[in-house]
Amino acid sequence: MELSSSNGEKNQFEVILLGVIFDTKTRKILIGRRENNPHIKELTWVFPGGRLRQEDADIEKALEEKIKHKTGLNVKNLGAVFSRIPEEKNNLLIIYYLCELVDGKEQPNDDLVELKWVSPEDVESHFTTSFHPRLKEYILNLK
Repeated sequence: MELSSSNGEKNQFEVILLGVIFDTKTRKILIGRRENNPHIKELTWVFPGGRLRQEDADIEKALEEKIKHKTGLNVKNLGAVFSRIPEEKNNLLIIYYLCELVDGKEQPNDDLVELKWVSPEDVESHFTTSFHPRLKEYILNLK
């Protein structure tokens, strides 16, 4: 994705789609653990998702497919809830979506080596990268 700044310079962004997957029965959120991230060294726990590709015509369906591939779970995408450019890598645009667990067999895959359901209060404590206060507030209100 290319954006122009006020002085006319073009900036290239990689768009990352992430799902805040909420299980309405247990009131918990799914996070996944990554190892040896080549782009952000400090990155460990993440929300499942992935990079938006040119061929992803339907962004919201693409996220559901990425989550299915990485977690084995089927989710329903309820829409975007937050976006930001992380301080660790300012050429990324991260868009967070609220997703509801539908069904499936939980299985980490691809770049996720572990999956874990945590309470909204405990999500931030797992993250080793910046965690935006507005995203934290949103997640705490999912209780």
